[in-house]
Amino acid sequence: MEYRPSATTNTHLLILALITTLFLSIANESSDAKLILDRSDHQAVLSVQRGLGINQSQTRRQPCTSSSVFCERRLSGSVPLLRVTRLRFQSMGLRGFLSPAIGKLTELKELSLPDNSLADRIPPEIVECRKLETLNLRNNLFSGSVTPQLSLLTMLRELDLSSNELSGNLTFLKHFLNLEHLSLSHNRFSGAVPDSVWNFPHLLHFDVSGNPLVTGRIPDIRSLPSVSDVARRSVLAEGPTSSFGNGEYPAPSPEPRSPNYKAPDSADAPSPTAEAGKVEKTKKKKMKGNKVGMIIGFVGGVIAGGISGFVISVLVKMLLKMIKGEKKSGLSIFSPNAIKRQDLAFLEQEDGLAALHIIGKGGCGEVYKTELPGRNGMVLAIKKILQPPLNASELTEEDTKMLGKKMRQIRSEILTVGKIRHRNLLPLLAHLARPDCHYLVYEFMKNGSLQDMLEDVKQGKRELGWPARFRIAMGVAHGLEYLHFEQHPMIIHRDMKPGNILLDDDMEAKIGDFGLAKTMPDANTHMTSSNVAGTLGYIAPEYHQTLKFTDKCDIYSFGVVLGVLVMGKLPSDEFFQNTCEMSLVGWMRNVMTSANPNRAIDPNLLGNGFEDDMLLVLKIACFCTLEDPKQRPDSKNVRLMLAQIITKH
Repeated sequence: MEYRPSATTNTHLLILALITTLFLSIANESSDAKLILDRSDHQAVLSVQRGLGINQSQTRRQPCTSSSVFCERRLSGSVPLLRVTRLRFQSMGLRGFLSPAIGKLTELKELSLPDNSLADRIPPEIVECRKLETLNLRNNLFSGSVTPQLSLLTMLRELDLSSNELSGNLTFLKHFLNLEHLSLSHNRFSGAVPDSVWNFPHLLHFDVSGNPLVTGRIPDIRSLPSVSDVARRSVLAEGPTSSFGNGEYPAPSPEPRSPNYKAPDSADAPSPTAEAGKVEKTKKKKMKGNKVGMIIGFVGGVIAGGISGFVISVLVKMLLKMIKGEKKSGLSIFSPNAIKRQDLAFLEQEDGLAALHIIGKGGCGEVYKTELPGRNGMVLAIKKILQPPLNASELTEEDTKMLGKKMRQIRSEILTVGKIRHRNLLPLLAHLARPDCHYLVYEFMKNGSLQDMLEDVKQGKRELGWPARFRIAMGVAHGLEYLHFEQHPMIIHRDMKPGNILLDDDMEAKIGDFGLAKTMPDANTHMTSSNVAGTLGYIAPEYHQTLKFTDKCDIYSFGVVLGVLVMGKLPSDEFFQNTCEMSLVGWMRNVMTSANPNRAIDPNLLGNGFEDDMLLVLKIACFCTLEDPKQRPDSKNVRLMLAQIITKH
């Protein structure tokens, strides 16, 4: 018998695919449920529960089965484990205290203990929970001052300490770049509200009422945009978290069995001749019915398939628009408190950049500069990336490759810089897509790039002493550590060089140009690209040879940058073409092992008393540029090594 597709069959296949996907996801969750909890987290969460006064008789062996403890799968090396990510003990009448062991839960994203009777101080160890996004201690009996180091929790989105007995000043309100909800009401705080609160770019709610000793300016939240208007680009989206309990899932229904047909009575069987005639007529009717059925089934299948495809296409487009937050104007604002949509209305005009001054040109386009009227002298840098029409029929193969490269770099820039915020990363303020180009909007960096600065120093136009250079090195180290350790998945820059290190009015370093950046999933030890990306002289040798890159490639590039800061020479300088080594790294390494390593130091820096510090930085640079990437330090250790030098200043 031939198989005849029908609309019903197509529908069944679609449902079967959805059910298969559902059961695969259930199977994955079930396999996660068998994982064991990290030993350190296990001990820490038991200590925290003991301090809170929680009965642990049922959850001591597996805290993740509790409805108040949420765990997620993480990799420790190559071994999958469970880590505690959320603690929610709300309105449970708890009368204990918050144990300092809370600081050992380094994967914790949420700590919610509202509406209890918890006493004593908030342990300063809480600042070790660097991934904390929600800290809700509302309506308890916490007392004492809040540690000034609380601002190290840069990922915080909600901080609610209201209705407690906390005292002291508000100096802990420093660098909460992601904070949206801040409530300190009905405590015993005193002193002025720090001006830093005005610079929290995503703050939507601020309440300090019920603290009669608090003075100073209080931000007028009514002037801020509503929640629906805020592009929450600085906060990583997160799916729903489930606890790992003994959940049971319904089994699929068994397939219906074929009915048993009763055999006809042999006594009533017709004669062979009559039977043959009936069989012939039955065959003809069946053939005719088959043809009609095939035609109807085919037509029905085509119509149903077309309708299903159209509906799915529309739904997918609507879903993509919802995810990307597309606007009819094509303008996306990533820092709504720093810049408003009306500030950039001129970009949507045909000649929007005609009157602006070009301050630079690169492989991906031109960079313009403009000052916003009525914004206290705020200056923007606008990168214009040209894009040929997608339907252009005369594009050469080279044009097509260049177009693909530009689009990938725009996408990389938006996906990375658009959602992260750090004092040593250049923030992307907005993006505008036009038919023929893209505009990427940044805050203008008055002192340009580190490469521009060093060129001016060579020509005698400007000076750059060692303390300023060292501060730049520390800023870049902090930025790299944030990309490699604070972001999940890790972000690898892949083009670390002086030209991509920008300097603001205070000579604070900001890493820019994330067009080549890549995210590396936690489970990966390396990633492979189709071709080498980066700038000659800064590219790690293993990447150049194998096309495989890791965070250690960024470390190699940073080692070259450290050498540039001390030596005052770039890898592309003609100086190195006349040396035996023919490279900055090779020459630096040989000079550092010679009898006179001081000749590696920029002559402009000699005689200022910092020679020993500069040689130590060059040793770190040699460490970062070792041939074997496994022997290079990670960004956290590089920053710690540099920090040891700063104590000598």
